[in-house]
Amino acid sequence: MSRTVTQPLREGFTTGTAATGAALAALILLRTGRAPQNVDVPLPPFMPAAGENSFSGRCARDRRVLPVAHCAPGLARELLERPVPELESYLMSGQTPGPDESAALKAAHASIRKDGGDDPDATSGALITASVVLRDCPARPLPPHDQDFTHIEGGPGVGRVTMPGLPLPVGAAAINPAPREQLRFALGREAARLAALGAPCPPLTVIVSVPRGADIARHTFNPRLGIVGGISILGTQGTVRPYSHAAWRATIEQGLRVALATGCRTVCLSTGRRSEKLLMARYPDLAPQCFVQAADFAEFSLREAGSLPFERLVWGCFFGKLAKLAQGHAYTHARDADLDMAALAELCRKAGAACAPAVAACVTAAHALELLLADPAGADALAVVARLAAQTARNFAGRPVALHLFHTDGRELLAL
Repeated sequence: MSRTVTQPLREGFTTGTAATGAALAALILLRTGRAPQNVDVPLPPFMPAAGENSFSGRCARDRRVLPVAHCAPGLARELLERPVPELESYLMSGQTPGPDESAALKAAHASIRKDGGDDPDATSGALITASVVLRDCPARPLPPHDQDFTHIEGGPGVGRVTMPGLPLPVGAAAINPAPREQLRFALGREAARLAALGAPCPPLTVIVSVPRGADIARHTFNPRLGIVGGISILGTQGTVRPYSHAAWRATIEQGLRVALATGCRTVCLSTGRRSEKLLMARYPDLAPQCFVQAADFAEFSLREAGSLPFERLVWGCFFGKLAKLAQGHAYTHARDADLDMAALAELCRKAGAACAPAVAACVTAAHALELLLADPAGADALAVVARLAAQTARNFAGRPVALHLFHTDGRELLAL
């Protein structure tokens, strides 16, 4: 008998790690004249430590060697086409190196192609570029461990924050705090290493850009979160773990924070894009920020929403997720939460549905729903299941939750 060998899922790396690797490659080219083929990127979080592997009293939790897709003197081409305000004085100085100009000693750029591993998203395959500019040395040179040694900006293809509720101020480039720390740690450590070899480095300005970032962002949650013009540079751990629960939870938390900060008094949680669209049609007067996709994280999302001062909580889903919620499942993915058809059939029997024995034999929730819709007592059975689901939702949230059950054809079957 043959056995199926399951290969372990491959980890990818974040846009923050890609940006850090690109910036490291550009700095190495600037200070050594050598364009590296690979770079060794430190991964966050950075923990207190001492010893030869530490920098500024900290060390990285791990490292990742990344291939460099492109590395050349001068600023990235997209910066010359659409310069950011922070570089205007540099661009007007007459010393501006164009892309691939060998005489450029004040700026270099590099690109790394983002790899999402076995959990790809819209940013997988995108070129993440960093241009590194050597700033004029002040009267008192800054040491590499100084917080101001590395100034970080977003260029074309990196979004801008336009709404409160995110961990960045309105108007800032959408480069999250962890990648900013990763950039400062990596570049500061490399500058200190070069200084020890007799090549001290002046303070740096790093401009992260993504050539197709504006197009890619349309396929992300950024427009909903008020991040316009490009993608976000993200990554609290530096790597992408396949089908990471932590990443989903972080997205839910962020969506809830933005909803609250933008004045939403009602928050509508859904289990996916289709149920979200149906909820939006049901509540057309609500702003897009009021809608947050909870995916399979029923308990987590309801608990988080319930802990925030929203006036009303709404849950929208299809029958399979509703039945699992009625059975008390905190996480509703099919891999971890089986729908107990026997228990569902018993509820139907108690509600007087003649199809109960057939429901017990069903393989899918969709089949069970069609049997109930054809049964004279099916509406009563659906109401029983919905009330149990609403009670579970209330237990998770700590307060009442309005509930909407939709059919996959778009009909609203029930509202509590």
